[in-house]
Amino acid sequence: MLKNSLYIFAGLFLLCSFVKDDKDKPYIFPEVFYFPKPPVNSNNPVTVNGVELGRYLFYDPIFSADSSISCSSCHTQKYAFSDAPNQFSKGFQQKLQTRNTLPLFNLAWYPSLFWDGRVSSIEEQVFHPVRTGTEMNSNWKEITKKIKRSKFYTSLFYNAFGKTEIDSQLIVKAIAQFERTLISYNSKYDKVIRHEAKFTMDELEGMELINDVTKGACQNCHTTDADGLGTTREFSNNGLNELRNGEQFKDKGLGQYTGKSNDDGKFKIPSLRNLLFTAPYMHDGRFKTLEEVLDFYSEGIKASPTIDSKMVFVHQGGSKLNAYEKQKILAFLKTLSDSVFITNKAFSNPFEKH
Repeated sequence: MLKNSLYIFAGLFLLCSFVKDDKDKPYIFPEVFYFPKPPVNSNNPVTVNGVELGRYLFYDPIFSADSSISCSSCHTQKYAFSDAPNQFSKGFQQKLQTRNTLPLFNLAWYPSLFWDGRVSSIEEQVFHPVRTGTEMNSNWKEITKKIKRSKFYTSLFYNAFGKTEIDSQLIVKAIAQFERTLISYNSKYDKVIRHEAKFTMDELEGMELINDVTKGACQNCHTTDADGLGTTREFSNNGLNELRNGEQFKDKGLGQYTGKSNDDGKFKIPSLRNLLFTAPYMHDGRFKTLEEVLDFYSEGIKASPTIDSKMVFVHQGGSKLNAYEKQKILAFLKTLSDSVFITNKAFSNPFEKH
């Protein structure tokens, strides 16, 4: 009898150990040797079950006041999780946002998020849309109540965190875990770096032009040689010049958050990755095409008090690229399009059958 009891106890112990290990199984991120080492949030380790839960939450419209808007409503996978082709996203009751929606990929490497850098972590970013009146127009107390009523989510939260008491912190952590897995690293550009493909002569010449300080000089803000993220992850006034009456910026950008006048007109430098999927461009979505963007940097730059010192051609209004050079640069920029990322089923809507 005692022997049988010991066998039963040992079996239960092994079963419990297996469940715990499965529950705590870390998510294995791809190793991208030409990316900087990503910072790790020790307060929110990414696990397989946490990512699964976060993926469901990301696609669930339960977060808006009328259960009509999810995170994915403004961040669509086929557009690299941007809201292309819309200049401004529509939130609660069709209210328009005031800035173009940024895409979601490689977020783990960004020290701050939003166009104005108002938050320093993905977790903080997730909190904002829910309580913003023009976006989801809800509150976390109500959202938590809705989720607690779901047996489906109660089970997923237990699998992910080993807790049945759901709160806003756990909800946010789960979504942040999923968003950290949205890594784009399989464009033609990536394959060339990994020696799996070769640039055409046009593409190679385009890359040389954007890294040439006498031509495109794009490398000052958009890294493609030093690392593969396609951005320095800093903030810049790139010469759009939105001064009102020659004095104040229409949108202060970073300055709106920091309160420092020397930050006025500065915005987050987005990545060059996936540009084919994320039009229109700039914080206000003013440019519909990449051709318009190149025309701006070539002939449309305007000086203002906080213009970035790296905009070396501001004195002449731009880099004065010719049509031939622009076409070469466009050829290279297209190599940064990651079709694997926008079709990866691991990132798709789990509520839909494939």
